[in-house]
Amino acid sequence: MNNIIALMQDGAHIVEQDPWVFISSETELVEFSAHQKLILPFSLWQKYQPDAVLRGEQQSEQGFWLAPDEEEEPVKQWLAVVPLIALQFPSFRDGRAYTQAYVLRTRLGWPGELRAVGDVLRDQLSHMRQCGFTSFAIRTDKSVTDALKGLSGISVLYGRSVIQPLPLFRRR
Repeated sequence: MNNIIALMQDGAHIVEQDPWVFISSETELVEFSAHQKLILPFSLWQKYQPDAVLRGEQQSEQGFWLAPDEEEEPVKQWLAVVPLIALQFPSFRDGRAYTQAYVLRTRLGWPGELRAVGDVLRDQLSHMRQCGFTSFAIRTDKSVTDALKGLSGISVLYGRSVIQPLPLFRRR
C-alpha cells in the first residue's frame, strides 16, 4: 500500500516500505504469492487460513478488513491470531468505521494494528486516532506529507476516547 502513516512510540511517521497488500476480491489473489502480507476481506481470510490459525495455535501471516456494514462480534474469536485489521471508509461521509474501531479497542480489547483504508483524508486523522486507529492509508491522490499534519488537529479533548478514557471534567 502507498501513502501510509503509522503511529509509533515516538510519534507519527510516513511508512516508506509498507509490506501489506490490500486485496478487495478473490480474483486479485492469483497475482500474489502466499508469502506476501495480505489484507483480505474477512470472509476470504477465514477461507484461506491454515487449520492451526483457525484453532488459535499460531499467528496468522495475513490481516483482514471489514466493510462498514460488517459486525465486529464475529471477528472476536480471531483477535488473538490476527496481526492487522483494516476498516474501510468507502466515503469520507461514512463514519461507521469509527464505531467499529471504538468497539474493537474498548469492548473487545484488541491491541493490534488498526488501519483506516479507503477515502481517508487529512481532516479525519485526529478523530480516527481518538477512536483507536494506529495506521492510515491516505488516498493516493492526496499528499501523505500534508496529511501527517492532520494528526495534530485536536489539542484538547473534552469527551472520552480510546486514547483518553476520562472526559475533561474527570481529569481536573
